[in-house]
Amino acid sequence: MCAMRYTSALALALASLSISAPSAQEKVDRDINWKIRREATDNSQILRTLHFLTDVYGPRLTGSPNLKAAQDWVVKETTAWGLKNAHLEPWSFGHPGWVNEKLSVHVISPVKDSLVTEALAWTPGTSGPVTAQAVQLIVPTQPTKDVLTKFFDDNRANVKGKIAMVGAPAEVRVTILTPQKRREDNDVRAQYDPVAPTAGGFPGGGGPTGPSNPNVVPAGQVAEQLDQFLVSAGAAGRINDAGREHGQIRAFNNRTFDIAKAVPTVVMRNEDYGRLSRLIADGRTVELELNIVNRSYPEGATAYNVVAEIPGTDKAQEVVMLGGHVDSWHSATGATDNAIGCATMLEAIRILNAIGVKPRRTIRVALWSGEEQGLLGSQAYVKEHFGMVENAKPEHANFAGYFNIDSGTGRARGMSVFGPTEAASILREATKPFEDNGFFGVSATQSRRRGGTDSTSFNEAGLPGIGVSQDPIEYNSHTWHTNLDTYERIIEDDAQQSAMVIAAAVYHLAMRDEKLPRLPRDKMPPLPTP
Repeated sequence: MCAMRYTSALALALASLSISAPSAQEKVDRDINWKIRREATDNSQILRTLHFLTDVYGPRLTGSPNLKAAQDWVVKETTAWGLKNAHLEPWSFGHPGWVNEKLSVHVISPVKDSLVTEALAWTPGTSGPVTAQAVQLIVPTQPTKDVLTKFFDDNRANVKGKIAMVGAPAEVRVTILTPQKRREDNDVRAQYDPVAPTAGGFPGGGGPTGPSNPNVVPAGQVAEQLDQFLVSAGAAGRINDAGREHGQIRAFNNRTFDIAKAVPTVVMRNEDYGRLSRLIADGRTVELELNIVNRSYPEGATAYNVVAEIPGTDKAQEVVMLGGHVDSWHSATGATDNAIGCATMLEAIRILNAIGVKPRRTIRVALWSGEEQGLLGSQAYVKEHFGMVENAKPEHANFAGYFNIDSGTGRARGMSVFGPTEAASILREATKPFEDNGFFGVSATQSRRRGGTDSTSFNEAGLPGIGVSQDPIEYNSHTWHTNLDTYERIIEDDAQQSAMVIAAAVYHLAMRDEKLPRLPRDKMPPLPTP
C-alpha cells in the first residue's frame, strides 16, 4: 500500500483508540488492536487466498474434487503460516460428488445462435451432442391429482425425444431504482443502539395463508412427479428459465441427488428463454443442440470440514472459533459466497498468529462444507464435538464462541450473538475501537432456529454463535448463487476491515478471565417446532 494510505489508516486507528472508552469490566488491549491494524494493512494475504479458492479451485460444490483440493490447499497453507493441527474432519454427505465438465447449448433452427445456460447439479449429461425440437410445457398451477395425471397423459407423446422448456418465461421488469450498496452509518448505529435498537435484517414471512386444499398436490410433489414423467416419457432434455435480469443464472440441484431420476437439465438466462418461447408461440419449429458432459464422483459421499488453530495456554481446553463455509454452487467460482468470507476468517487468524499472540484459549478456524445443501458440515461438527444443550458433550462446556461471516464482500457493520444481553455488551466493548471502520455494535438474539448460515448451527445447540452483518454491495442483487459470483466482484479494503475487527473480537474472547456468558439452562429457549 502507498505511504499516504498507511499514514491515514494509522491516524484513524490512533484516533479511534483515544476516543473509545471500554467499560471497567472489559480491558481492551489497545496495543494488540494497533498491531492487528498494521499487519492487516501491511501484509494482507486476502487476495492471494481468494485467488486460490476461486481461480484455482473454484467452483467448490460439496463432494466435488475441486472442493477437496481447496481444502487440502487450506491445510497446507495454514500450516505454512505456522498454525497448528491443520486437518480435515470427515462427515457423511451420503451423495456422490458431481461436476459439470462441458456445456454448450445452441439454437440451430429457425435461427442460429449460442445460448447462455448453466447445468443443474446432480443431473446426467447427454452422452454427446443431442439435436432435438424444443417444446413448451406449462404445468398446471396447484393441480389436483387427477388434473396432474391427465396433464402427464396428454403430454407424454409430445415430449418423447424432445427438449422440454418447463414453464412460461418469467416477466423480469427493468430495474429503475437499484438497491443501495452500502448502508448509511446512522441506520447501522440505530440498529445496534443498546438502549433502543431498531429491527435489523429483513422482515419475517407474511401472515397466514389460509387452510390448504387437501385435494391439491403439494408443489414439492409436483416437481418430483414432473421429473419422473420426463424420464419415463423419454424427453431428451429439460430447460428451466433463470427468471433474472441481465443474464443472471441461479442453478441449484436435482433434489434427489440421483442422476437416474432426472433428464439432462440446464437453466437458461431469461433473455434466451424468452426469445425461444416467443419463436414457439409464433408457430415456428425450434431445434436445439445440447452437449452436456457431467461426471459423478462416488468418493464425494464422504465430505470434509477443514480446521486449524493457534493453541491456547492456561485455558487451552476452552475454544474460540471463527469461520465460514468453503463450498459453493457451480455456476461461477464462488467468490462472494463464500470464498471471501473464508479468506477474511483465514486472514483474521493469520494476523493473530503473525503478530505473535499467546492466547489463553485455543483459537480455531473452521471452514465448512455442505452449507449450500442445508448447513450440513457445521451441523455434523456441532453434533460430533458439542451435542445439544439438552444432551451436551464435555466440549460443550468449554466453548467460548463462534464467529461466522457469509454475506459477500461488504465490510462488517455489526454482529449478533446468541445469548444474554451481557454477551452483546462484552463484544460491543471489544469492537468499539473499530467504529472508524464503520462497525457500530453487537446485538443479542435468543432464537435457536437453524437456517441461513452456519452460526445458527451453534445457536441451535445453545452455544454462542456470532453472525457478522455486512454492507450488501451486490450480494443479494447480483452475485448470491449466480453465474456472476467471481473474483472481480470483491472489494479488498472491505475484507481487510472485516478481518481487523473480527481478529480483535476473537482475541478479546480468547483472553478474558471468563468465557462469554450464556443463557442459563432454566432460561434457554426450547428448540423451535419444525
